[in-house]
Amino acid sequence: MRAFAERLARGTSAGLGGIDALLTRNLDNWRLERLAVVDRNVLRLAVYEFLHEPETPRIVVIDEAIEVAKRFGGEDSGQFVNGILDALRKRLEEDRPEAADPITPL
Repeated sequence: MRAFAERLARGTSAGLGGIDALLTRNLDNWRLERLAVVDRNVLRLAVYEFLHEPETPRIVVIDEAIEVAKRFGGEDSGQFVNGILDALRKRLEEDRPEAADPITPL
């Protein structure tokens, strides 16, 4: 678990320019630097995981990001993070449908 967390943190830090550019293009009516620090960094980690950890389904990444945002962010952080990441997930899957999470039958 620790190695995974370190990989996410280091990867996010190393790819910050590209991650921020992608977030900026997908933040309607928001500027990245105006976001709450917790929300901004939760989004950054989730975007890194979207792009570089394909074994983790994007919906799981979103759920985990929501929980972190709720715990450490403001009152509306969970909803805000959910809205941004779900919209970004849809856009990424429209751009590259083959990268969409597979649906596993129950």
